[in-house]
Amino acid sequence: MELVTLDDIRAAAERIKQVVVRTPLVPMGEAWVKPESLQPVGSFKLRGAYNAVASLRPGGVVTHSSGNHGQALAYAAGKFGVPCVVVVPEGTPQIKARAIESRGAELVVVPPEQREVVAEKVAAERGLTLVPPYDHRAVIAGQGTVGLEILADLPEAEVVLVPVGGGGLASGVASAVKALNPGVRVIGVEPELAADAAEGLAAGRRVVWEPARTFRTIADGVRTPLSELTFAHLSARLDGIVTVTEDEIKAAMGHLARSARLVAEPTGAVATAALLSGRVPAGRTVVVLSGGNVDPDLYRQVL
Repeated sequence: MELVTLDDIRAAAERIKQVVVRTPLVPMGEAWVKPESLQPVGSFKLRGAYNAVASLRPGGVVTHSSGNHGQALAYAAGKFGVPCVVVVPEGTPQIKARAIESRGAELVVVPPEQREVVAEKVAAERGLTLVPPYDHRAVIAGQGTVGLEILADLPEAEVVLVPVGGGGLASGVASAVKALNPGVRVIGVEPELAADAAEGLAAGRRVVWEPARTFRTIADGVRTPLSELTFAHLSARLDGIVTVTEDEIKAAMGHLARSARLVAEPTGAVATAALLSGRVPAGRTVVVLSGGNVDPDLYRQVL
């Protein structure tokens, strides 16, 4: 299977540079936070979505998403003036669903286990291009630009912590970081209640947990399984993966607000949770805060 290269990621950086915010590294104690919550759509997903649309130049797009990729693809589609349909699972946070619609996309809500099937059906029936949230080389290359920026700003980094859901972000970041400096450890982080990637990587084969299991976690953005493509990337390039509890995720959300003045949704806080819990090797550590699209009621509970 052909994996994303450093050249792919550098090409993506050129395509997206006029649209994507080059987020800074924010000090947090002895670590640094990469706050992708500062992107125009509130998450890193804009990098991969925009790179895919800019590369493919489709006449219209469709995707399935837990919310953030859908919002990012709607934003990218709007920039290119093409229609966008986003299929989301029941239970998607309203803040994400409303944001998708506000960007002009058509929202389709389905049971969690049907979202991929419905997205593929819409693509076939309407002649739209399917841009999946992580199972695409252009998407992975776009997410990899996070890794480029981390090492450009902190060449002496020793550890990078990154959330893992479908694996697109971790695949891209690991690909960039390992190509630039193989000595940097890239560690993935999952909730204990959606730890299919950790189980699969330990077993040496892709493992899929059913939605009834993964939907137990508060971190809605990492309830998806790895694809064969992202599993191949993480098997080859990730140094390890750790899990965190629901209480640790909530505590990390509060810590980011108080210590770094940064808003994080539960998924965005999982890497910080791993740092605070002491489950990762010591060193100059960069934590990827993947998104900040959090439901206000939930956010008030953790502050």
